[in-house]
Amino acid sequence: MPPQRPSPESRQPFALWLTGLPAAGKTTLAGEIAGRLRDLGLSVCMLDGDIMRRGLNADLGFSEAGRDENIRRAAEIAKLLLDSGIIVVTALISPFRAGRMRAREIAGAGRFLEVFVDAPLEVCRQRDPKGLYARAAAGEISDLTGVGSPYQPPLDPELHLRSDRDTPEALADEVIRYLRDQGRL
Repeated sequence: MPPQRPSPESRQPFALWLTGLPAAGKTTLAGEIAGRLRDLGLSVCMLDGDIMRRGLNADLGFSEAGRDENIRRAAEIAKLLLDSGIIVVTALISPFRAGRMRAREIAGAGRFLEVFVDAPLEVCRQRDPKGLYARAAAGEISDLTGVGSPYQPPLDPELHLRSDRDTPEALADEVIRYLRDQGRL
């Protein structure tokens, strides 16, 4: 007999925390996932790192402390949304393991799902939709994550997705399957 799924009323909202190098495909995948969850009639909010950096976090730089504060603020927003019953899908580089661990603690037990959107650095360089890698190569950016600043890959994410091997649609299918298998949908 298959495990009993929780009723929609008893399901807890969750945060899908997509992390990976710049141009790994986080924002594209987050949008695909958020759309699918909305199609299921669920309340979803997508938090995109680029948008947050232009607004709420415009006062932060790219030092380690600035990056940590960027993640802390995103996690606090995610917690507020989760406490209101809204599912959160984030697309943030989140370069440091300690920052992601702190985000997990802020979101709350059982509500944080780390999703590693993995693509080799060379693939990210080839994609480079914002021209960041080209600017780093030209010496215009010294602290680009994965080039001049470290990216610490997750050691034990809930999901590890290879965005260089599958389409965003196929990866979103995998996420939805995972959420169903875990009884979250």
